[in-house]
Amino acid sequence: MSVDMNSQGSDSNEEDYDPNCEEEEEDEDPGDIEDYYDGVANDVEQQGADAFDPEEYQFTCLTYKESESTLNEHMASLAATLKVSHAVAKLVLVSFHWQISDILERHKSNAAQLLVEARVQPTSSKHAMVHSSHHCAVCMQFVRKENLLSLACQHQFCRSCWEQHCTVLVKDGVGVGVSCMAQDCLLRTPEDFVFPLLPSEELKDKYRRYLFRDYVESHYQLQLCPGADCPMVIQVQEPKARRVQCNRCNEVFCFKCRQMYHAPTDCATIRKWLTKCADDSETANYISAHTKDCPKCNICIEKNGGCNHMVMGFLLFSADFCWMCLGDWKTHGSEYYECSRYKENPDIVNQSQQAQAREALKKYLFYFERWENHNKSLQLEAQTYQRIQEKIQERVMNNLGTWIDWQYLQNAAKLLAKCRYTLQYTYPYAYYMESGPRKKLFEYQQAQLEAEIENLSWKVERADSYDRGDLENQMHIAEQRRRTLLKDFHDT
Repeated sequence: MSVDMNSQGSDSNEEDYDPNCEEEEEDEDPGDIEDYYDGVANDVEQQGADAFDPEEYQFTCLTYKESESTLNEHMASLAATLKVSHAVAKLVLVSFHWQISDILERHKSNAAQLLVEARVQPTSSKHAMVHSSHHCAVCMQFVRKENLLSLACQHQFCRSCWEQHCTVLVKDGVGVGVSCMAQDCLLRTPEDFVFPLLPSEELKDKYRRYLFRDYVESHYQLQLCPGADCPMVIQVQEPKARRVQCNRCNEVFCFKCRQMYHAPTDCATIRKWLTKCADDSETANYISAHTKDCPKCNICIEKNGGCNHMVMGFLLFSADFCWMCLGDWKTHGSEYYECSRYKENPDIVNQSQQAQAREALKKYLFYFERWENHNKSLQLEAQTYQRIQEKIQERVMNNLGTWIDWQYLQNAAKLLAKCRYTLQYTYPYAYYMESGPRKKLFEYQQAQLEAEIENLSWKVERADSYDRGDLENQMHIAEQRRRTLLKDFHDT
């Protein structure tokens, strides 16, 4: 890596309901390399035990109609077994996350209690008696008996109040959550009770969309695609924090939390980390600067690529150093472990609260700087990827080979992005990890991965100086390090 010196998504299917249509999504980073998980297997052959891929995960992308058919199939089967209406069966399924075997066990044990827990039947102690009064308990108006409506709890309200209640909630985006109006009554309203109360087709369509959203989100094997205006649903057999990708809008996300994929960090930890980064954004603001001072001549320098190996050459001197720690690059063959590992102060617990606060900030900034650096490296290496594509196109146009002949260069850049993305998410993992032998092992594997990624980045940026075999060997080593780390530390 040389340095510069300075002074400073697809069309929607009309037949599909889009449960995300009213949500705004942020655009992808312009530096992303799309599909860097695809198409590199042929250049990174894995043998024997190395063939194990800790990220392998089977999933299916379903359209709205396909997922609705799946939901209705479960609902119809359960309704017949429990001898309840389809609408009530759906509420039971939502309450127990569509775990049909669990529902059937509960039904076998105590059928009445199952319906109570699903909030479709009241407990006997809370069962209201039917009153002869024809007054609505909300508006207190006298109404005819046929205009009083109630759920199984027998809390009676006039049709007009029910209509207003349901209309307001649906306009607010509520689906399954529409419940009885009586104070402290938690009974849910089945959809066949609500639909006739909604005054317009537009509102019924919204309610139908919100119900579908709630049904999918409550299903332990389904997730809505978080892509903007995307109606697809992802289906898995076993829910895990694994990488899934929509085949319609190409959105990549973690199946378990629907956020950006974050292996090896678990869902709860990445939420804590991102919240902390947002809360401390001003404190860490200076890290976002693209410039640092050369450790040899103090000239202000800026990275122009993703590699952290800095090379400066002048008439009177030259410098090879690490962008992260500004240390001599020669030591990074054997001591790279030290560059990525935070050195805890063992005596900090005995010092003042002010000293402990400074140490906590120092630790956070150490990990945040490396997290942010790899994020920026990904964006810079995306530019390298574009240059490689242009170079391949130029060679093909000049009859210097075919796309297949030069595709290994493109695959090397994609694998580099894949490995660096994993490396970026090792830093939140390490930040929250307790000290001990397991953390030492993690930091060792993290350092090994980081070293091989920097070697690969260096060679990708200078691909013309390395033959295909050398580059593909480095790809194999980097991917092997990545898989080893995930195999040992990615939550399964």
